[in-house]
Amino acid sequence: MNPNITQIEANVQKIVQDFQKDTFIYDLILAYGFPKNAVTLLLKGNANLSKVAGEIEWKKKLFFKAVSADEDLNALFETLKTHKLAIRHDPRFIIVTNFETLLARDTKTGDTLDIPILEMAKHVNFFGPWAGMETFQIREENPADVKAAMKMAKLYADIRKDNPENADAHDLNIFLSRLLFCFFAEDTGIFDVPNQFTAAVVSTTQPDGSDLNTFLDRLFGVLNTPPQYRTDLPAFLDAFKYVNGGLFRNVHKAPVFTRRSRQTLIDCGGEDWSAINPDIFGSMMQGVISTEQRGNLGMHYTSVPNIMKVIEPLFLNDLKEALENAKGNLKKLTALLQRLWHIKIFDPACGSGNFLIIAYKEMRQFEMAIFKEIDRVNGTYSNQFSGIALSNFYGIEIDDFAHELAILSLWLAEHQMNQAFFKAFGVVKPALPLMQSGHIVQGNATRLNWAEICPHTEGGEVFVLGNPPYLGSRNQDEIQKEDMKAAFGKDYKSLDYIACWLIKGSDFIKNSNAQFAFVSTNSICQGEQVALIWRKVLHNDLEISFAHKSFKWSNNAKDKAAVIVVIVGIRNASSREKRIYLGDKYIVSSNISPYLTSGNAVYVTRRSKPLSNVPECTFGSMPNDGGNLLLNKDEKNIFLQNYPQYAHLIKKFLGAQDFINGTERWCFVIDDDKLEEVSNIEFIAKRLLSIKKIRENSTESSTRKLAETPHKFYFFAHKSTDSIIIPRVSSERREYIPLGFLNDDTVISDSANAIYDADLWIFAVLTSRMHMTWVRAVCGRLKTDYRYSSSLVYNNFPMPPLSILEQKELEQHVYRIVEARERYLIDKTLADIYDPDKMPDDLRQAHRDNDAAVERMYRKRPFESDEERLAHLFKLYEEMIAAEKVSGTLFEGVKKGKKK
Repeated sequence: MNPNITQIEANVQKIVQDFQKDTFIYDLILAYGFPKNAVTLLLKGNANLSKVAGEIEWKKKLFFKAVSADEDLNALFETLKTHKLAIRHDPRFIIVTNFETLLARDTKTGDTLDIPILEMAKHVNFFGPWAGMETFQIREENPADVKAAMKMAKLYADIRKDNPENADAHDLNIFLSRLLFCFFAEDTGIFDVPNQFTAAVVSTTQPDGSDLNTFLDRLFGVLNTPPQYRTDLPAFLDAFKYVNGGLFRNVHKAPVFTRRSRQTLIDCGGEDWSAINPDIFGSMMQGVISTEQRGNLGMHYTSVPNIMKVIEPLFLNDLKEALENAKGNLKKLTALLQRLWHIKIFDPACGSGNFLIIAYKEMRQFEMAIFKEIDRVNGTYSNQFSGIALSNFYGIEIDDFAHELAILSLWLAEHQMNQAFFKAFGVVKPALPLMQSGHIVQGNATRLNWAEICPHTEGGEVFVLGNPPYLGSRNQDEIQKEDMKAAFGKDYKSLDYIACWLIKGSDFIKNSNAQFAFVSTNSICQGEQVALIWRKVLHNDLEISFAHKSFKWSNNAKDKAAVIVVIVGIRNASSREKRIYLGDKYIVSSNISPYLTSGNAVYVTRRSKPLSNVPECTFGSMPNDGGNLLLNKDEKNIFLQNYPQYAHLIKKFLGAQDFINGTERWCFVIDDDKLEEVSNIEFIAKRLLSIKKIRENSTESSTRKLAETPHKFYFFAHKSTDSIIIPRVSSERREYIPLGFLNDDTVISDSANAIYDADLWIFAVLTSRMHMTWVRAVCGRLKTDYRYSSSLVYNNFPMPPLSILEQKELEQHVYRIVEARERYLIDKTLADIYDPDKMPDDLRQAHRDNDAAVERMYRKRPFESDEERLAHLFKLYEEMIAAEKVSGTLFEGVKKGKKK
């Protein structure tokens, strides 16, 4: 387990106190939790890739160089920053020292350190990534948030160390929330006296921390006591204002303190908490306090621009348009205020409250804009208070600490907005006592009744929003699978966890003045999940009101999560316009499909036969043999040298990655009538025995049944004809999935799909932009890569009947594509030439010409965008499905894929 920041600080302090030049760097590595055997390997030279005395090259982790005191340390450091020998093994840190000064560079962030070496203990967070503690990009964010979060992380670690037997995490979470409030209150004018809380700790508690818990228990009781009920209090306690609001209402015993943890608390109080942004600080705190999240600080909070992509189209744009229409009209302005004051915001996966806080701030800013317009019309200066109440903000959060932070962060946001209101209008409600904060409930949102937590009220609007957990089916624990089962019944197994929020959101808003919008991975709008999820979500006479098409989700962490997301808004059916956003642009549509295209709700489901007039596309052959039917190049050559008469038993074996990356494998294909003969060959006999044992021990009954026929593939789809290979998984960066022609001597593996006895023109269609547009919309994904499926993608692809002349034209384009490829495949792979950044110009042009030819088969007028292509494809798909229902099989009696 990685040490926490307090343990690291103590470890480094020991290094400084007992400083040894010879062991310094090894002691430093140990201080950050690396195992002793790693240091032993470095000392012995096994892990040290440098053979220069005084140097260490530790792959991915460190380049270290010690020099004498008379060498120019800074010049050396500048050289090493870009020196090939220093960075060839991708070290996270470059460190040089003369044992008086230490210079270091974090190669990932670009941050540098220049300190006296004996001051190492003051800068232990610099090397935090060694212990799994990444840092924020401070240049992009408020340094006060980062510094305060790190200080609170240290305080948390100190308190946990001082209270090892304290099992009540809930008490500690509430305690930390109370401390955060006190720090914020003394720096923002909520408390009357600046630094009132920290000063009281310093001046009235013992330096060893022995009485600090008693003082805090007493103080928190005072903060919950109105002035008229206070008796016999010392002046320093009575000077604190009554807080109320529920924050200090219940008794939760403070943990015990030591000298160290007391000093850490005082250090926290020394920060400037007035500069804290509650919309991100809560999630930062959640990251540094929660052990399982601490590995990447900041990874779990959402940037404001991304939150605005949800809030603006969900309700804020509509409010702003209403304000434009109301300008100069007091009656309309007053009505708009009343509407605003009755809006409820509900986040059923609120975390530490980011979406609620940003929504609250935006509504307060909008309210001020209305007040200013009223003042302009009236020619007066408003003295009206804000009518936006925190009690209209609702949330559900399963994590206890995040739940407490959400409540606290809403209070802090209210105070900040009150200060902004005071600057604008000169009046504000008193900060204390606190009023009721938002209705934030701790619990499992998939099992709670949302209408009980956030009840609908007549005349009011409810906007449900957030970023619920995605969690693909393979990443769900048993509890989450039970949640899925409760929400979706038997159809839950292949769905992402966020599907629970979609179905509950659908039930919550039906027949009400409510809407919802969630951020989700784009998998809910691709592949088989579309039909399973959206048929249930939209069946309540609901519609998609807006959508942000797939974009890379970024947050304000240094390492941004590599995830592709969509944002989908849902409302009751309406004639109002619907918008599809792509980047900073949008199109208006009469309807938005679950694939986030313009058009009706279309559901593409798996089918066993092609919809269009094309040959069947089959799954490749699966050995399920533990590798014993397969041969590498050396094994094949050895076998053929010894048994040349059995060359006919060997065929080339090609999977998706073999095909794309140019690697070679072979396999045995042994017919039943050859089994007895070849079983006497030791080379083969040993392998067949291994296969038999592997299959006998399988947990799958279907595999065990094949133990008696070890010479056979588990599934053998190969046919003695030419074929087209379609990789089942291909990078989403590629404009085209690389396809290929193979002869009958090649067995296509189950990592690819195969089309046997296919005409050339089919290759042209499958490698076209038209088909790739369909692939991107309909196929499933493996992470972000395309996951091509014959039953979902190929069999559903709508294609108009082609004449002989059209087929001949497409064949010519296939020849040009293949010819262009062959010029480069002598020394390159398909992965190389289909890299969009490296694709040869002539190959790209051959594909462009083919794209245009295929599109002319659909219509004579060129398509202007992929959105237009997809809309056309979905419309044709609907027509073909409807015709099939009327006539049975659409191409009954026509040989698939052959010339008419």
